[in-house]
Amino acid sequence: MRTSTAGRVGQYAALVGYLVFLAFPFLWLVSTAFKSPRELGSPHPTWIPRHPTLDNFRQAFDEQPLLRAAGNSLLAALAAAVIAVLIATPLAYVMARQRTRLAKAATGWVVVSQAFPLVLVIIPLFLVLKELRLINSLAGLVMVYVVWALPFALWMLVGYVRAVPGELEEAAAVDGAGRLRTLVSVTAPLLAPGIVATALFAFITAWNEFFFALVLLKTPEKQTLPVVLTHFIGAEGVADLGPLAAAAFLATLPSLIIFAIIQRRITGGMLAGAVKS
Repeated sequence: MRTSTAGRVGQYAALVGYLVFLAFPFLWLVSTAFKSPRELGSPHPTWIPRHPTLDNFRQAFDEQPLLRAAGNSLLAALAAAVIAVLIATPLAYVMARQRTRLAKAATGWVVVSQAFPLVLVIIPLFLVLKELRLINSLAGLVMVYVVWALPFALWMLVGYVRAVPGELEEAAAVDGAGRLRTLVSVTAPLLAPGIVATALFAFITAWNEFFFALVLLKTPEKQTLPVVLTHFIGAEGVADLGPLAAAAFLATLPSLIIFAIIQRRITGGMLAGAVKS
């Protein structure tokens, strides 16, 4: 009994420690965003600002075009998420239902492709986009984001499709439904939590992405929010800490808000009530 209690205490302690580890950067970011320059330069930093101020937010908007950059990021992230889901859903259905060697090889390639570093693919991507005249365009950036998000989106959706009982599709086939009708009318509604989770992953990945946007976008009018955040760092590597923290805090809000809105759908039962036992 004592061993069991000690084990539970250890598990809860590890969980609390992990949560603190995850929350520390965000809490420190929020604290820094509301501190005055005098507090930021203090040799004895505090968690809670002694004199909270919004000057960092005003300065951040005055120094950089954050709204325009946020609009570019939002457009690119939404387009990439929607396109990736539209492509990945039927492909995942085929890979999950066709248990052939080709399907297994494709699944393995999807997993292996996630190990490729960004630097390895940036030169071929740049050359391809140059030939297509899509350098320095949001359309080209969206294309890159879709290609980069597809492998993991496929891997996620294949697992969700395999969790759908085959009996439901067999019943639809008996009623005369074809593969496409079965996918649209039977399987896709049951995949809604998985599709939402996959779209959220693709959106957050594109929203936070920095390397591709830095290389492919040249004009300031088309730069995304992560790239604009680097403008708060001077030529000598000295960061304008207050406005940078304020802008970075604002950049994290969309992901947090979207996740808070749809997290119930993600954690909800995917097949609740679909099959009677």
